[in-house]
Amino acid sequence: MTESAAVESPEKKIKVRTNKLQKRLRREVGRAIEDFNMIEDGDKVMVCLSGGKDSYAMLDILLNLQKSAPIHFDIVAVNLDQKQPGFPEHILPEYLESIGVEFHIVERDTYSIVKEVVPEGKTTCALCSRLRRGTLYGFAEEIGATKIALGHHRDDILETFFLNMFYGGKLKSMPPKLVSDDGKNMVIRPLAYAREKDIAEYGDLKQFPIIPCNLCGSQENLQRQVIKEMLNGWDKSNPGRIETMFRSLQNVVPSHLADTNLFNFKELQKGYAHGIAGDSVTNHFDPEQPQAEKMPEMIDILAL
Repeated sequence: MTESAAVESPEKKIKVRTNKLQKRLRREVGRAIEDFNMIEDGDKVMVCLSGGKDSYAMLDILLNLQKSAPIHFDIVAVNLDQKQPGFPEHILPEYLESIGVEFHIVERDTYSIVKEVVPEGKTTCALCSRLRRGTLYGFAEEIGATKIALGHHRDDILETFFLNMFYGGKLKSMPPKLVSDDGKNMVIRPLAYAREKDIAEYGDLKQFPIIPCNLCGSQENLQRQVIKEMLNGWDKSNPGRIETMFRSLQNVVPSHLADTNLFNFKELQKGYAHGIAGDSVTNHFDPEQPQAEKMPEMIDILAL
């Protein structure tokens, strides 16, 4: 074997790394789909594309899984053109046509609404997100989509958890699966177990045609950016901490928090494990319900 043959070419290294990342992301997306029953036989999944690395990766992995899935489900890609000045309208249609996926471009001038309502210098993300979400929910109903897939990943979920804790006074994040407030749409987040740094590297290797958000992405000192920097700092100084924190979101012990609507502290009794009589599978209760009717709903925490 010649010396040149023994040295792996840059092209081969890129291919090997891309395949490795794709397998990892495919495994994590597949596990999230299974854990939360995100996609079922006959589903029509509306994959929301923003033009960012996360949604491109989500579409790529879902299309890959679709080929070997034991069930049948359809995928339709949807992008909301918010009429931002200078938005390159040709990029997404050209990319989606090149990979042969069904797609729709929904045109709504939410940009003008946001700029008119939000004072100069203030964060536009909240209003922009609400307008975008409402438009996409409505369009999902129009095309008969049974699931709406969003590209939020594990880091987004953790960041939202800390944002709500630090600035909103709530233990709350964005769940991998939820039903919209009006009960009409099912939202899924297939990248819930995927790391942002893996997605970013995968996007670079796949050379997705990234479209930056000029409306809010360039705003500095956003609360989310502060949280992101905090988490990145922890990840560098304490490798594995991010994974541990995310696992905590899947291992909640209501009896060791302080929410009286989530756990019935008032009726704890001595003589029972953890002060709880009964062996029901849930301790959720209605504060308006008579006390005698609440007792059977208590849970032995040891069974959690």
